[in-house]
Amino acid sequence: MVKGNIKSLSGETTKKMDLPSVFEVPFRPDLIKRGVLSDESKKRQKQGRSKLAGKLTAATSVGPGRGISLVPRTHAKGTHHASRGAVVPSTRGGRLAHPPRVEKIIIEKMNKKEYALALKSAVAATADGEVVKERGHRFDEKVEFPIIVEDKFSEIQKTTEVLKVLNNLGLEGDLERTSKRSIRAGKGKGRGRKYRTKKGPLLVVAEKCSTLNAAKNIPGVNIMTVKELRITDLAPGTSPGRVTVWTESALKSMEEWK
Repeated sequence: MVKGNIKSLSGETTKKMDLPSVFEVPFRPDLIKRGVLSDESKKRQKQGRSKLAGKLTAATSVGPGRGISLVPRTHAKGTHHASRGAVVPSTRGGRLAHPPRVEKIIIEKMNKKEYALALKSAVAATADGEVVKERGHRFDEKVEFPIIVEDKFSEIQKTTEVLKVLNNLGLEGDLERTSKRSIRAGKGKGRGRKYRTKKGPLLVVAEKCSTLNAAKNIPGVNIMTVKELRITDLAPGTSPGRVTVWTESALKSMEEWK
């Protein structure tokens, strides 16, 4: 049975606890990637085109024998719209040759047992300091993985107190890394996604508590209960090893995982 050190709010080791068996699951980055892609695909919305799109015009073909193509043409004689091609895909305002269809399957399915194994593997990856460091997180050398904090953490009501605890746990460098946001390159900034914020520490508690509100506005920091955990939270962008802070009760509740 693997053991982990429980830290106080001041960052000092108070006692040890036996880690749940989920932390002994082998590292499977291939399954983790599939699980993230499956989660992300469920956020997409199907789209299609009207069957009449590009066809709402009175244009007709003049037929053969005129020395011109058989493309349907408008009848607006005496205007600059006269004899303009319409309807066919090669014309302005015409229909699409291969429009998107709502029948298209856009959700990437994953077997339940595979997803469960991928989730456990993503949890186990948070206990490997090398994997966490490879992901780009910054932390003190004294940090021991997995990071476990006493249950008093769930009673915090102030954001400043949450920041103080994270600094005491040796995550000050990661908070600095995620404190600034950048402007997104490309058209996304005109579509409600102007700013990009880097992913920082993930805080996991056993159940609903006051800390959920105290920590939700810290840039780059996410907080949730064990039941809300998804692979996308533990491995954003398909990259496993997100630095994660667990409460003692949260790990005890994971002993029921099979």
